[in-house]
Amino acid sequence: MPFAGGYPMKGLTKQKKQQLLLVGLITAAALAAVWLSLISTQQNTLSEIAVKKAEASKKLEAMGFEIQKADVVESRLTETSQKLGKLEEGMASGDLYSWTINTLRQFKLPYKLDIPHFSQIDGPKDYNQMLNFPYKQASISVGGSAEFLEFGRFVADFENQFPHMRILNLTLEHDAGTSSEGEKLNFKMDILTLVKPSGS
Repeated sequence: MPFAGGYPMKGLTKQKKQQLLLVGLITAAALAAVWLSLISTQQNTLSEIAVKKAEASKKLEAMGFEIQKADVVESRLTETSQKLGKLEEGMASGDLYSWTINTLRQFKLPYKLDIPHFSQIDGPKDYNQMLNFPYKQASISVGGSAEFLEFGRFVADFENQFPHMRILNLTLEHDAGTSSEGEKLNFKMDILTLVKPSGS
């Protein structure tokens, strides 16, 4: 029996031993190559997964930031739309001539100011101070008289009360009939108003 002494290679010839050793080395090398190629592929796959995960995390973080930004923008847009809606409520609409005269007469009640002269309304037409502006404009020329300080108070309060209206082309003349109580003047001015869009 070749394996009786517990040494399986004892009865083999030198050539057989070399062949057996060569087969063992080739098998070990093949196993090592397979193992290395599998490990290397697995490591490459894991590296790619790690890179993709990092990229996905960055994208997710950027998306989170954009969502937060969108919420802020939406909130500001809502707030601005509400403010714009309130401003539009005070804009000229309907019969522009009647609207402008009634607005002026109502506003001037607490002031010692007389406005007997009104021109015809000019407009509505495109706003001439800015291109592609979404509102039309209308203007009217008015004339009257008042004491100097009272007129100054009227103009300042008017422009604060009506942010969608402007006083333009103002001319002032001393009134020859001024009394000793206060300097009186005559004035002429154009009042420009934005017109509320018909769909609003």
